[in-house]
Amino acid sequence: MTGYLVPTKKVRVSDFAQKKARKEKWAMLTAYDYSTARVLSEAGIECLLVGDSAANVVFGYDTTNRVGLDEMAYLGAAVVRGAGNAFVIVDMPFGTYEASDAQCVVNATELIRRTGAQMLKLEGGVRMAPRIKALKDAGLLVCAHVGFTPQSVDALGGFKVQRERLREDTAAVVEAGADMVVFEMVPADLAGEITAECTIPTIGIGAGAGTDAQVLVWHDMAALPEGARRPSFVEVFGEVGAELTRAAAAYKQAVHQGRFPDAAHSF
Repeated sequence: MTGYLVPTKKVRVSDFAQKKARKEKWAMLTAYDYSTARVLSEAGIECLLVGDSAANVVFGYDTTNRVGLDEMAYLGAAVVRGAGNAFVIVDMPFGTYEASDAQCVVNATELIRRTGAQMLKLEGGVRMAPRIKALKDAGLLVCAHVGFTPQSVDALGGFKVQRERLREDTAAVVEAGADMVVFEMVPADLAGEITAECTIPTIGIGAGAGTDAQVLVWHDMAALPEGARRPSFVEVFGEVGAELTRAAAAYKQAVHQGRFPDAAHSF
């Protein structure tokens, strides 16, 4: 597609480490289905996240904790089929890794087997370092997630910016072997400082411009549905919700008026 820097070969985890070393920014978006993954890949997005945010934007739940392993596996497999050369990460859903290292590894390997994704993501810093080490010992790639962790929203007292323990949590996941780390809803100055010190790529969401990469839920980035409430850190880059509403209304009107299908769209 002219004008887009589309990867010409499969993106690997080593590519992100090299981008960090060269101080090159890169982009991640969520994806939950084949068609969207294909569009985002063709736009040149280097990394797609099959996020447990699917609980909200796909299934209509009020918390990410409602989505399960089967749902993430179905969505992840569809995304991988449409991802082209993009790197694919899949979230481990709530309840699939907290109990023990053994539980974590069993569910993680099942999720990778069923989806074909290249990397897993799980939430938590110091408290999840043993799980990250267990996954790495099992030969899996891991993205950690620190700062605001949506699966622990109640324990954190709601949707609040997180500063405490960010350095400690980041150091713990790096030592455990994480390949990259997401900073969510943390002060920009702190995220930038830790990124400069961190040996693995950092991905920000509501963490300022100082991280190595950025991620957004694609529905937020593209305003779908129209008029929905979005986090303050989201910039809208397109009005997909408004355009889809317009297209659906135009289709309805054409059907009601008998203009569709016409002779050109009939056998």
